[in-house]
Amino acid sequence: MTQKILILGAGRSASSLIDYLLKNAEKEDWLVTVADYSLALVNEKINGRNNGEALKIDVNNDQERKKIISKADIVISMLPADFHILVAETCVDFGVNLVTASYVSPEMKALDEKAKEKGVLILNECGLDPGIDHMSAMKVIDKIREEGHELTSFESFTGGLLAPSDEENPWEYKFTWNPRNVVMAGTGSVKFIQEGKYKFIPYHRLFRRTEQVHIPKYGYFEGYANRDSLKYLDVYNLRGIKTLYRGTFRRPGFCKAWDIFVQIGATDDTYLMDGVGNMTHRDFINSFLSYNPHDSIELKLAHYLGLDIDGQEMYRLKWLGIFDDDQVGLKKGTPAQILEHILKKKWTLNNDDRDMIVMWHKFDFLDNGRSRQIQSTMIAVGEDAVQTGMSKTVGLPMGIATKLILKGNISLKGVHIPIKKEIYNPILEELSKLGIELNEKEIEQS
Repeated sequence: MTQKILILGAGRSASSLIDYLLKNAEKEDWLVTVADYSLALVNEKINGRNNGEALKIDVNNDQERKKIISKADIVISMLPADFHILVAETCVDFGVNLVTASYVSPEMKALDEKAKEKGVLILNECGLDPGIDHMSAMKVIDKIREEGHELTSFESFTGGLLAPSDEENPWEYKFTWNPRNVVMAGTGSVKFIQEGKYKFIPYHRLFRRTEQVHIPKYGYFEGYANRDSLKYLDVYNLRGIKTLYRGTFRRPGFCKAWDIFVQIGATDDTYLMDGVGNMTHRDFINSFLSYNPHDSIELKLAHYLGLDIDGQEMYRLKWLGIFDDDQVGLKKGTPAQILEHILKKKWTLNNDDRDMIVMWHKFDFLDNGRSRQIQSTMIAVGEDAVQTGMSKTVGLPMGIATKLILKGNISLKGVHIPIKKEIYNPILEELSKLGIELNEKEIEQS
């Protein structure tokens, strides 16, 4: 009997997921329905392939949402995170399993008992980060514990970057994921544990406290701390560990330049700016600086933040067009929204751009009192602006999980993330066959 898979959302990160399911659809006897508010986008992703069906949907329309979900055997939500709970509640009501790549919200967690009663699995955090990071980390952590060793430190970084190319881009970066999340990165509290001490970094200092990591063949990366590493104490059962630190990778120099936007207030999202309709990029930057009719905006900014007027940070800003007289192109917006709009003009992937996902874990542990360390690295490079590394690493784990659930190989019910062996082992095994592999290496300790 044909099994019906419903994918809600056909954005950039859904490309590899849709391809994977359609490639397997005939062999597995699946009907893959992709639904989005843009029918043209869905048709582009399905591209006339057999076993694929395109639908237009307004997920906020109760009647439409219930009708389409009630016919499915499993739903994959690629919608913005705010819509997941709406989809999840409908899935539970109709006894339909759900897979997402987003974090488990308190509202989602509250569905656990009802989902169990209905015999429904809601598998969240099954993409890249969160997702592959959970699975690859737990694989090593479980192995260390099973061998009777004591884990003392766990550090993990993931970054979506540009693959090395000949194109001039001093940031070595473009948007490969939600641009708003990039602009708002680090706002709020940043918490972690270092050598047994709780550490906190205020937002205005975050991009000045970075870590340097060298990955053979790929060079140096700098990482800044993610918002809350402490929640993984319970997720990974790490109570008592001396160091727990999760962060985001960028190329060296990125954070120091990005910190300029933080320091002047250009990432503030708490108020609407005035006069946006006639504002230029140059006006936007000048609005945060003191009035001086004699000095240029570049000079005022450099003086305000103690920058070298001819230094790398100012060069990166000039490359972005921050000092240009181009119109912003918005009628209203917060500083963060305006900055995002400006950045999209230079940081949107071109058709032939290739992105690169870099994930790196470091595990320190004691083996009968002897210090040992394992480092685990994953590099995934995209093919172009559609089949991106981000799309592969977000979409393929969800596609594989969907197959496993439909085959009955994952029997869990309730709200889960992929930290159990019955989930992570088969997913990591197939990802490796698809070219997404974490290479583990033991590092000699002096």
